Amino acid sequence: MNKILVTVAFVALCAGGTAVAWLSRADPEPQPYTSPAPGNKAMTAADVTADSYSVIPYMLVRIYAAFDEQEEAAIYDGLAEVAAEDALEELYLERVGALGSGGLEPDQTLHAMEVLRLNSTHQGDQVLIDAQWRVVGTVGHDEHMHVRGNTYSANLQLAPVNDSWRVVAFELTDIDRSEAGQTRREGSDDEWSAAN
Repeated sequence: MNKILVTVAFVALCAGGTAVAWLSRADPEPQPYTSPAPGNKAMTAADVTADSYSVIPYMLVRIYAAFDEQEEAAIYDGLAEVAAEDALEELYLERVGALGSGGLEPDQTLHAMEVLRLNSTHQGDQVLIDAQWRVVGTVGHDEHMHVRGNTYSANLQLAPVNDSWRVVAFELTDIDRSEAGQTRREGSDDEWSAAN
């Protein structure tokens, strides 16, 4: 009888230990990765989601800065600061292809960017962004410069790559050029127009 009790106690102890070990393997603490935004602070997916209004504009500005480059290596290196995987390849090929085909003018400057909508969620180590933003910049044709303003909508996916947050998927869903070529000077009702 004692042998049966010892066996039952041993089995219960092992089962309890297994249950404790199983319970201790619950979801691990979220891993923080380096933010691409200034300060390079460590951020979890929840942190990036909560702070997306500072992270996403910074990433978009870095993408535009890379697009402003003229050398292929500089374009790639600039994009690689904030993009990786499919997004890096797609953005790079889009910019280099436009340079080769003359689709983008060599003299363009981004003057302002404004985020209009930003919805962020996270799933594990992935951050999903639904964003809309407006950009205003000047574009040159020979000696003639004009202003352009476009509104873009896109779905972005952020993920840790080499311990740092990067855009890994970038799906442009809409481009609105209805305000293209017009912007207002600060404190004035005068409009500048691309037609001038």
